[in-house]
Amino acid sequence: MRHGNRINHLGRKYAHRKAMLSNMAASLIMHKRIKTTVAKAKELRSYIEPLINLSKSDSTHHRRTAFSQLQDKEAVTELFNGIGGKVANRNGGYTRILKLGDNRLGDNAEMCYIELVDYNENMLKETKAAGKKKTRRRGGATAKATEKAPAATAEVVEEKAAPEAEAPAADATPEADDTAEDTTKEEA
Repeated sequence: MRHGNRINHLGRKYAHRKAMLSNMAASLIMHKRIKTTVAKAKELRSYIEPLINLSKSDSTHHRRTAFSQLQDKEAVTELFNGIGGKVANRNGGYTRILKLGDNRLGDNAEMCYIELVDYNENMLKETKAAGKKKTRRRGGATAKATEKAPAATAEVVEEKAAPEAEAPAADATPEADDTAEDTTKEEA
C-alpha cells in the first residue's frame, strides 16, 4: 500500500533522485526546453518552480540557496540574470509540459517536452496572432467593409483607366501605318 507517499520516487534512491533532478533543472535553465518522460517532468516542475520563484528577487541568500540545489554556477547566473527578470510579473506556472503522443521505444514510457513558458517563440507568436480580433460574416461587418470599398475601387478604376487611354493612342500610330501600307498595296 502507498499510504502517505506523496512524491514519486522514480525508481531511485534519495541521492540519485536528488542529483538527477538537479541536473535536469540546470539543463532546463540553460536550454529552456528539454525532452523527458512525463513522470520526471512532473517531479521536475515541483523542483524548479520554487527556484524560479527565488530568482525574482536577486539577493545573495537566494543565489546561495539556488546554488545549493543546482550545483552549477552558469545555471544560477542564467536563472537570476535571464529568467528572473523575465518572469518577475508572473505569479506562478513558470513551466509547461507538452506531451508528445509517442512513447519511447525501449520501455514504452510516455515522452514529453518541459519548457519555460516565456521562452517558447512559436507559442508566443500564436498568442500574438490570436490577440487580433476576428470578424465574422454578418450584416454589420460587411456593411462597414462596403462603405470603405467604393472609395478604394474608384481610385483603382481611375488608375486603370489612365493607362488604357494611353495604350490605344500608342497603338493608333502603328495601325494607321498598317492601313496606309494596305491602301498603297491595293492601289498598286
